[in-house]
Amino acid sequence: MKKLNIGLKEVQAVYDGPEGILWELIMGEQIHVGGFKSSMELAQKAGLKAGMKGIDLCSALGAGCRFLVKNFGVTMTGLDGTKTMHEKAQVRAKDEGLADKIEFKLGDVTQIPFADGSFDFVWGEDAWCYVADKGKLISEAARVLKPGGILCFTDWIEGLKGLSDAEAERINTFMKFPYMESQKGYEKLIKDNDLKLSVSEDLTPEFAGYVDFYIKMLTDQLTFDALKIIGDNMEMFQGMGGEMAFMGQKAHEGKMGRGRFVARK
Repeated sequence: MKKLNIGLKEVQAVYDGPEGILWELIMGEQIHVGGFKSSMELAQKAGLKAGMKGIDLCSALGAGCRFLVKNFGVTMTGLDGTKTMHEKAQVRAKDEGLADKIEFKLGDVTQIPFADGSFDFVWGEDAWCYVADKGKLISEAARVLKPGGILCFTDWIEGLKGLSDAEAERINTFMKFPYMESQKGYEKLIKDNDLKLSVSEDLTPEFAGYVDFYIKMLTDQLTFDALKIIGDNMEMFQGMGGEMAFMGQKAHEGKMGRGRFVARK
């Protein structure tokens, strides 16, 4: 699969700028497909329990950390490479009275700044698609897990029917992804790092419906709000809508979607 020359710098530009605010408008603070419902399903499938210590890789606004602390009684560390997200995450955790249960660090998820065996679980939601070296990411996740620790994540993936090079380049350029891994590709990366895979689910049909839902929200309800974020640039708004519609079409064709994975060390 073709990889684009997109790295952390380009992703930082998205989430330090208006695009990050726009994604929060569309998807909420969690900025991932399915919101609370999806997070609950992932945590339950992973078997997370009170007292566990976890790390959220690409933690963005820290909503995943806050969700887990409030609903599962764990303590969390969030690691993200974008300064704006890192700063907002700290403020929001403090505002909710959770600062003593969550530590946020600014850094590279392919160079996790913690010792081997530091965490009971590694968590991620629809964000590892932004990481160029997913092999190193999974390797680092496995390294910081304790023996018996759990890797649990969702991510946007290339679908079973696959994207053409032109389709992949268009979508990944718009989304600022270096590439999307496939379900089989993630399974291999997990197994290559001596993790025992227990859950590998293709959520593509559900994903396609969510893309339709986001487009409808923008066109039927949130147009004014979205335009305000991007400086009332109607041409940009229409262009982004066209790219989202193209993604929705490819999702309905089974060419791109979303996966859920759980594995144990």
